[in-house]
Amino acid sequence: MPYLKIQTNVKIGDKQKWMSEATTLLSDMLGKPSAYIMVVIQDEQAMMFAGGSGPLAFAELKSIGLPENETKALSSRLCDFIESTTGIPSDRIYIEFSNARGHMFGWNGSTFG
Repeated sequence: MPYLKIQTNVKIGDKQKWMSEATTLLSDMLGKPSAYIMVVIQDEQAMMFAGGSGPLAFAELKSIGLPENETKALSSRLCDFIESTTGIPSDRIYIEFSNARGHMFGWNGSTFG
C-alpha cells in the first residue's frame, strides 16, 4: 500500500506519465506490486522554501513495512527521480517517510493487519 504524494510549485506536463513512472520506481524501490501503489501529484501549488519561491517539492512516502534503515537510499533515489523529471534541485526537496502499521491503514472495507 505504498502512497506517494508530491506537492510542488512547478507545472508537471504529462501527469499520467509522471505518475506511471513514479509507480514503477516505487515498486522497484520497495518491492511492492504496482497494483497496491497510489501516487498523487499536486503541481502549481503556492509554496515557499528557504524564503524563496523557486522550484521546490514536498513529498510524503508512506508504506506498510517501510524499511526505516534504508531511508537515505530511498531519499537519494526519490530525489534523483524528482530532479530528473521536474528540474527541481535535490536541495529544494523535502521528503517525509512514514512506516504505516497494517491495522491502521484501511482498504476494501477492512485493514491490512
